[in-house]
Amino acid sequence: MEMTKNKAQIIKATFAIMFVAMAVSFFVKPVVKAQSEGAATSSYATGTGLKRVIKGSENVPNISVNAFLMNIWKNTGIYKIIHTPTAAEVAAEKAEKAAELKAEAADPFADIVVPGWQKLFMIAIGFLIVYLAVGKGFEPLLLIPIGFGTILVNIPGAGMGEAPHGMLHIIYSAGVGNEFFPMLIFMGIGAMTDFGPLIANPKMALLGGAAQFGVFFTLFGVALMNMIPGINVDYNMMEASAIAIIGGADGPTSIYVSGKLAPHMMAVIAVAAYSYMALVPMIQPPIMKALTTEKERKIKMEQQRPVSKTEKVLFPMMLLVITILLLPPAAPLIGMLAFGNFVKQCGVVERLSKTMENELMNIVSILLSLGVGSQMTPEKIINSKSIGIIILGLVAFCVATAGGLVMAKVMNLFLKKKINPLIGSAGVSAVPMAARVSNKVGLEYDPSNFILMHAMGPNVSGVIGTAIAAGVFIATYGM
Repeated sequence: MEMTKNKAQIIKATFAIMFVAMAVSFFVKPVVKAQSEGAATSSYATGTGLKRVIKGSENVPNISVNAFLMNIWKNTGIYKIIHTPTAAEVAAEKAEKAAELKAEAADPFADIVVPGWQKLFMIAIGFLIVYLAVGKGFEPLLLIPIGFGTILVNIPGAGMGEAPHGMLHIIYSAGVGNEFFPMLIFMGIGAMTDFGPLIANPKMALLGGAAQFGVFFTLFGVALMNMIPGINVDYNMMEASAIAIIGGADGPTSIYVSGKLAPHMMAVIAVAAYSYMALVPMIQPPIMKALTTEKERKIKMEQQRPVSKTEKVLFPMMLLVITILLLPPAAPLIGMLAFGNFVKQCGVVERLSKTMENELMNIVSILLSLGVGSQMTPEKIINSKSIGIIILGLVAFCVATAGGLVMAKVMNLFLKKKINPLIGSAGVSAVPMAARVSNKVGLEYDPSNFILMHAMGPNVSGVIGTAIAAGVFIATYGM
């Protein structure tokens, strides 16, 4: 009862902070240094209604079903193996890379000056994050460094986030602002992951796939938010894709996708993704209880079959080969996941495996979280676009949770041996938090019903599913 009361108080406090931030973002305008008239007018969308052309969308192609399938085909490893690029294609690829480098070098927040009280507000947010981590136990490994990063970067005059010598700026530039730290995290996740539950019951992959519905559903949510008058968020499709991936509850993947498609939004997307990962124990249970009956929550599942070492060793290699052939844009994520898992399962390099899942993982997690916290500055957080990302990310995560639950119920219509729908909520990528939450809710209704290992199947398949969704977005809009 006391725990429920504490959770209710935290939820109220969180929404109160979001409301205040939203109010500030709408009514307090940042001071922008003088710029040319052309630059000022270029920041607005042109046209009205569905005919508006949003800034940044000028060169984004309209994707029909045929164009989408053709894009996917041209990004497969099979196509790239059998196709020799023409001189025009090579030149176009070089031009795209040059444009990407130019976009990464540009800082859209460089000309914004914020008043000191907003820095004080962000410092208070940082202390709140630390309190939630220490006082309430919400993912302290992530939230403590994020909270301290938020506090340190907003100290007036300290300069810890300033280029080129600020410590937090160096950390962000070294591994957060590119794919380095996310790749190392995926390698560590692979070394810590046991794919046995998924191999033993491959049907669980459907639950991990269904959870990605939240990712794609959010694309429509972004379009609807663009149409709300007076909000003036105007997300283009590349930004929408980067926001939608938050629904997978996978911080490294969110950083990777935003770095490819919307680098200027990486900070708030990373903060939102890691925040919702940490808040899984608060967000998921109400949805799980709303979409399942007490009878369904008490369903007991049979013990899984034993999985041989050969199967566990071959699985990451098969996963890597399939990714190489069908979706190379997802290969960096899935490749590092497969590498870490193979090192763990092959059993001949135990020292490397232990380093990946312990020392290296801990060091990179500290640096990555500090880097994420360093981006919690007023000009990046206190604005309508950032608040929209936080809201849409929450919608994506909730719909992803619901998608897994509903898919489990649909599967039970055709299965003789029923599955507990609670494991469907573990289809999001928050490993192993989502699986633990599924097990905890199940134990509330039947203390003898342990579904943790069953929930790990959808959980690890959700990691793969989110990486595949990321690859699809990059293949479609990565230019």
